[in-house]
Amino acid sequence: MSNIQLKIEDISIINGFYTKQDAIKAVSENMIKAGLVKPDYTQSMFDRDLQISTFLGNGIAIPHGTTDKRDSVIQTGLKVIYYPDGINWDEDNNIAYVVIGIAAKSNEHLDILRQLTRAVIAEDTIKRIQSVKKPEELLIILQGN
Repeated sequence: MSNIQLKIEDISIINGFYTKQDAIKAVSENMIKAGLVKPDYTQSMFDRDLQISTFLGNGIAIPHGTTDKRDSVIQTGLKVIYYPDGINWDEDNNIAYVVIGIAAKSNEHLDILRQLTRAVIAEDTIKRIQSVKKPEELLIILQGN
């Protein structure tokens, strides 16, 4: 993966029942606090999700901004929130347990997506995700291990 490394500090766990809007806002706020994006990036993430579902598969969603808002990205990076209770992500009743907010200045996020794809296509991923108790366990899954 290029220069973007997912670290334990990038992963939060939030218990309870939330909407997709809550989740996008929460992951965006984590990105803003970390200095990855400007505050107007949040709306861009909502806009992007309206254009096309950001549900990746196997319990993983990857909200990110629209390409025209790349100037709101200060630094490429990601923040992850794990929702043990899951979030109903779209009309297809896809349930997201892992919400990965992506900020990318150019096409660097494609490297991130390639790495995540390994986790998404592994057959046991959803079972592994549902049994996560600590950020360390989720990190291992997302690294494709």
